[in-house]
Amino acid sequence: MKRTILHLLILICAATLLNGCQKYPENPNRPILPYPITIYPNQMQYQPLHTVGGWVYITSEVESTSRGIIVFRRPDADNIEDTFAAYDRMPPNYPDACTDGQGNTTRLVVDGGWVIDRCNNAYYNILNGQILIAEPDMIPNFPTDGVPVYPLIQYHTTFDGNKLVIYN
Repeated sequence: MKRTILHLLILICAATLLNGCQKYPENPNRPILPYPITIYPNQMQYQPLHTVGGWVYITSEVESTSRGIIVFRRPDADNIEDTFAAYDRMPPNYPDACTDGQGNTTRLVVDGGWVIDRCNNAYYNILNGQILIAEPDMIPNFPTDGVPVYPLIQYHTTFDGNKLVIYN
């Protein structure tokens, strides 16, 4: 009996610690969408979203600090509202590391099951936005002086089976 209780306490402590590791401070680089973005994923222009694992890039038509949005159709949605994930294309860690002569900065790209920041050599899991590089010093140009490594910047989504709304 004591051994079972001890195992249970260890399991609860481990789960609490692991869950605590998933908490990140608020990303100071987070862009603000000026208003919710609405799309209709069932339309032909969003054909990649018709299947699980499909994704598209969305560009805001109004002035915003966002560099565009990656909309991804989740394979493991528990309910219809969780069917889609929306991530900003701005690198969450050191977003202005790479710029060209015209002031254009890097954008995240999707390649297979990864979201890639080619400037900082960072890879993110498209399913949940978590960074896949464990050590910040593996990312060239990344400030390692105690700066946290952030996951992808994710927006809230609601989907009613026809209309997808993306918002802060």
